[in-house]
Amino acid sequence: MGLARPRRSVDGGPRPPSHEPSGGVLVSVLGVICCEVLELEFAYLLASDRELARITVLEDGRSERLLSSLGAQGLPGVERISTLGEFVPHGHGQPEALVRVLELGLHIWPQKLRTALVQAAEEMAPRVDALVLGYGLCGNALEAPSTLLSHLGVPVFLPMNEDHPVDDCIGLLIGGRERYYAEQCKVAGTFFVTPGWAYHWRRLLDQEMGGVSLEMARRMFQHYARTLLISNPVMSDQEMQESIQEFVDTFGFRIEACQGTISILQTTWQEARDSLHPH
Repeated sequence: MGLARPRRSVDGGPRPPSHEPSGGVLVSVLGVICCEVLELEFAYLLASDRELARITVLEDGRSERLLSSLGAQGLPGVERISTLGEFVPHGHGQPEALVRVLELGLHIWPQKLRTALVQAAEEMAPRVDALVLGYGLCGNALEAPSTLLSHLGVPVFLPMNEDHPVDDCIGLLIGGRERYYAEQCKVAGTFFVTPGWAYHWRRLLDQEMGGVSLEMARRMFQHYARTLLISNPVMSDQEMQESIQEFVDTFGFRIEACQGTISILQTTWQEARDSLHPH
């Protein structure tokens, strides 16, 4: 695949040449497709990459909070488009990012997630030089990514834990499968909460439980004992606890916290960025 670290990318077929606008200046475009539950983490990555000349976001209800986070950081060069067809590389000879946020909760229906992700990737691939996917295995929806995405024609990067994709957003932000499993062994009835889960928990529970009664929901959670907050730089522990307090009070869980990480995401991002300028 011609990548610096090919084991962390999915073989998307031959890489197309970089885009060349009418001015004749080659540009490199990094595409991003992420779940809404990781919106703040990707806003953090985008804001931290000072070499990006421009960030273009497909604006819809799902990208609202990512755009708000980018705006709060005062980033110049953030543009909004209503369709991917509006995107035109800027042609300044510097890398840029094209971002699309997908609906949260798709992991509940693996086939629906698989279909939505492949469709989004197919629509974005002709416009970018590499793709970063903000997803893990997600209930085995992406258990064979090299087969699922092999036709795209661009390298595709997924967050990896050693030699395999991370299990899901929890595994991604807690630091990998080993630590994920260790926390489950400590307390079998653990409800893991990331910043995205803390903010969106009402919507996620409504989707997962299909509008069941509160009494039925309590029965479903009767074997859980704690809520484990997985903190990282995008949201303070206090804000996470305030966001999840109603959930904890409703189901009677105790709250504990552990230090999370975005290092896996940062590694994935850097490897994708490096692929735009192979040595």
